[in-house]
Amino acid sequence: MESSPPPPPPHALVIPYPAQGHVISLMELSHRLVDRGFVVTFVNTDFDHARVVASLPGPRPRTGPTPLRLVSIPDGLEPCADRNDIKRLTLAVQEYMPECLEELLMRAASEGSPVTCVIADHCMAWALDVAKKMGLRAAAFSTASASMLVMALSIPKMIDDGTIGDDGVPTEPNRMIRLSPEMPPMNTTHVWWNRFGDPSTNRVLFDYITRGNKSIDTAAEWVLCNSFSHVESSIFKYASIVRPIGPLLPGVRPGRPVGRYWPEDSSCEEWLDKQPPKSVVYVAFGSFTVFDPRQFQELALGLELMGQRFLWVVRPDVTEKMNRAFPRGFEERVAGRGRMVGWSPQQRVLAHPSVACFMSHCGWNSTMEGVTNGVPFLCWPYFADQFLNESYICDSWKIGLRLCKDVEGIVTKEEIEAKVEALLSDGEVVGRALELKEMAAMSISEGGSSYDNFNEFVDSMKTFV
Repeated sequence: MESSPPPPPPHALVIPYPAQGHVISLMELSHRLVDRGFVVTFVNTDFDHARVVASLPGPRPRTGPTPLRLVSIPDGLEPCADRNDIKRLTLAVQEYMPECLEELLMRAASEGSPVTCVIADHCMAWALDVAKKMGLRAAAFSTASASMLVMALSIPKMIDDGTIGDDGVPTEPNRMIRLSPEMPPMNTTHVWWNRFGDPSTNRVLFDYITRGNKSIDTAAEWVLCNSFSHVESSIFKYASIVRPIGPLLPGVRPGRPVGRYWPEDSSCEEWLDKQPPKSVVYVAFGSFTVFDPRQFQELALGLELMGQRFLWVVRPDVTEKMNRAFPRGFEERVAGRGRMVGWSPQQRVLAHPSVACFMSHCGWNSTMEGVTNGVPFLCWPYFADQFLNESYICDSWKIGLRLCKDVEGIVTKEEIEAKVEALLSDGEVVGRALELKEMAAMSISEGGSSYDNFNEFVDSMKTFV
């Protein structure tokens, strides 16, 4: 008697918001799902897909059947559009992409590889509605902190109690609030949907997130986040629906896509190998931060003035007029102790024994990477939730220091020099950073809360409707 063929593996469709930090987190989640027997279709926008594929080392990934399939759909913008314009990008995404995603799901079914569940970035929560419409199981995943997600989910409560108006703007700026007695206080200036630069963009993001909350409430079986219980324990007590499965960090997996937009300059690792232990200030501001030329030059002069070795990630688009951005003679003067690269293998850099501290924009991925490696921070947030993350680092966990602006809105070279010296001489900060590193490792190890949550989620999603 012939045995019946084995059932097909579960097939997850994973869709991130089109920004590098979101793509990297969900790509790592996808690799972990593949390791647990899933087939994953990873859906970028056409624009981001081209960037991710172009940054891959070696030959491009195969287009045939593989456990992790990189595919794309249009974002609704013309090819030459500025996708750092978050307002325009978000409006196009919500108008154009749902229909494209539905067509992709129908095509997968017609080709004999039907999707069994959808895992959507919580900033792409409309995809949960598409999944529900097509009878698919669905989960929302926050690539940011649990606090950011819970603040978004608490918008109705914040409106009802008068903390914010119907437009999302705080009724009293710079006021300390608590979403519940169990949670740490939050400053109303950290309401993250109001930290995108201009009121028009803020309102678009607020409306977008508010609609997304309804999708999460009605269509998501699971609400996951890239965090761990030790750093946000009060958040998880308040919002038990949110389950931490992090920190999810891009592992060192040769041949596997990470989701970065720029090719890594791995030669900086050879440079780090030649530096003394705990001697290098690592400077990196993520994929969105843009400095005006005056601030960029002041940053360069601060790195020169501090007298420490440094590794500085200088993206091609980090400021305007890059060919003239450095102060005259700067590169020659710091050549013996400074290294500039276009993009770095950040997880490996932060794990390197020569790195002493991390000057960061405080994006959540960078925050988790620094925490996981026990590296203290110099905080320089740029927008959105990064100010909330800075508060965690400096006020709650006490593993870093703020870089403060002067009356003209500039972080001066003298401020940079002073804060680097203060951080590197503070043994208590360094000690707390190492303690938090141990807690992160415990969370994702067997028996840890994130480990157990992920296993429960995987077992649930392997059960077909």
